[in-house]
Amino acid sequence: MHKQKNTGNSSEPSFNNLGLDTPILKVLNKLKFITPTPIQAQAIPDGLKGEDIIGVAQTGTGKTLAFSLPIIQRLIRHGGRGLILLPTRELAIQVDEALRQIAKSFGLRTAIIIGGAVMRFQKLDLRKNPHVIIGTPGRIINHIEEKTINLSDVNILVLDEADRMLDMGFAPQIKKILHVVPKDRQTMLFSATMPSEIVQMAAQHMRTPVHVEVARQGSTAEGVLQEIYIVTRNQKRTMMEMLLRRYKGTVLVFSRTKYGAKKICRDLKKSGFTVAEIHSNRSLPQRKQALEGFKKGKYRVLVATDIAARGIDVSDIELVLNYDVPEFAEDYVHRIGRTGRAGKKGLAITFIMPSQSDKLRKIERLIETKLIESKLPDGLPTAEHEVPKIKPQRFGTRTRYSAKKPGGNNRRRR
Repeated sequence: MHKQKNTGNSSEPSFNNLGLDTPILKVLNKLKFITPTPIQAQAIPDGLKGEDIIGVAQTGTGKTLAFSLPIIQRLIRHGGRGLILLPTRELAIQVDEALRQIAKSFGLRTAIIIGGAVMRFQKLDLRKNPHVIIGTPGRIINHIEEKTINLSDVNILVLDEADRMLDMGFAPQIKKILHVVPKDRQTMLFSATMPSEIVQMAAQHMRTPVHVEVARQGSTAEGVLQEIYIVTRNQKRTMMEMLLRRYKGTVLVFSRTKYGAKKICRDLKKSGFTVAEIHSNRSLPQRKQALEGFKKGKYRVLVATDIAARGIDVSDIELVLNYDVPEFAEDYVHRIGRTGRAGKKGLAITFIMPSQSDKLRKIERLIETKLIESKLPDGLPTAEHEVPKIKPQRFGTRTRYSAKKPGGNNRRRR
């Protein structure tokens, strides 16, 4: 049973009215954090009371501070340890940076435990007895199996981007971690969508959680203009380069595969664009270098797979370009949430091939919006006809391949 949080606010929200201690308010004021976002205003007071929380909010709404401030204040007051689980390395690094800028003023130490980093250095960090451990489920399990991590005193557990962790196949690791940490703890679960698996997890591992939802599930940021272009595969590259010349700001391009991302990056370099790539074939230092270069303006374009959809926190991205339609409709919401952040305007453009109308309908059903189809510009290559997929047909012990022709006689000649 969930307790529904009343989302009504009669006055302008302020961090001063949320129950935060004066020293923390001074740090927030110094960092120019004055007005909390809706998810912060609604989640922080219950988080400070030790309540279990299920927070549903679209990406870019300030969820990190919504759980970081209760962690910091409760650890200062009551001791113990915090554990924050996230789906990707980039998101873990981002959360660590946000939490540390406040926690360091109170002598609270953090440790990042993520895949792709050297285990030996992580073991050294864990021996220093950090107050907050921030990590990805797989690497946390590695340390549990090697007995190099102590979770027996965890009294605050955060599952951030929980739906994405389940999408990435982390359910077994999460369940194992939930059985290792003490049952007497506070649990805060944040997600942009709330699939049935998360509801079941909450029922089994949370104590009458307060349910905070500041936006309808699947809703997109209000300031993001969304467009689609119906293009064939051979038109995508030219169309992308036209858009990059039309819009002069920073651009985040999403590819469905890491091999596609590598090819897009190579093509854009040949065309004279400054570009970097982030995907699972890149090492952690390479991914950090690419993201930092994008943030500082060294690269105008960043090409990424969905591994980066929730791990990139860069201000003022002008355009998110879905070069490939996402595999899951929910990922569309997370991708386009990289632009139009913190109430700013943004633009999201998606390339749809004629055979992908089913994916387009799923996205439109999720966001409850009909996407705007823009007219194709002059100068594109002539649209190619989509070649039917070749399907294997078995004859005895041998496999032959044939492409079925619409309306034709597909019988095998004898």
